[in-house]
Amino acid sequence: MIAFDRFTDALDYPMYVVTAQAEGERAGCLVGFGSQCSMRPVRFMVWLSELNRTCRVASRAERLAVHLLRRDQEELARVFGGETGDRADKFTRVAWHAGPGGVPVLDEAPAWFVGRVAERVAGHGDHVGFLLAPEEVRHPADGGFPVLALREAIGIPPGHPVD
Repeated sequence: MIAFDRFTDALDYPMYVVTAQAEGERAGCLVGFGSQCSMRPVRFMVWLSELNRTCRVASRAERLAVHLLRRDQEELARVFGGETGDRADKFTRVAWHAGPGGVPVLDEAPAWFVGRVAERVAGHGDHVGFLLAPEEVRHPADGGFPVLALREAIGIPPGHPVD
C-alpha cells in the first residue's frame, strides 16, 4: 500500500534495543515497533520479528529489557540492528550487566526498563507482540535526552532479511 508507506515514512519514532535471557541464552535486537499502550495499569508493547533470534529467546523469557539510546549511539544500535545473533554473540562487544531475572541490561544505555512479559500476541503479520509490565526503570534524573530515532538508524542494514 503506497499511501500507507507514505504515512509511515513521515514518522520518526524512537528506536529501542530489546534484550532477553532464557535458559542461559541471551539475545538482543534493535526494534522500531514499540510504545506505551496503557496508563493504568502501565503497559508497554514491543513487537519482535519472527525471523529474529531475539524473538525465539523472548518467547521463552519471563522478562525483557527495553533500552533507549542517545542519538549519538549509532554504533551501539548497529551492533544490535546490523548483526544477527545467529552468527555473533553481540554481548561480547558491549558492556552489560544482569538485571532483574537475569535479563541483560546495557550499561551504556542512558534509560531502560525491565518488564515482566504479561502476554504474547502472535499471528498478526510477521512480528510477535510482547506486552510488558514494567518492574524496574532507570532514567536520568535531569530529564530527557535526544533519543536515537528511525532517521538516525535507517542506514543500518538489518542483520537478517526483513521479508
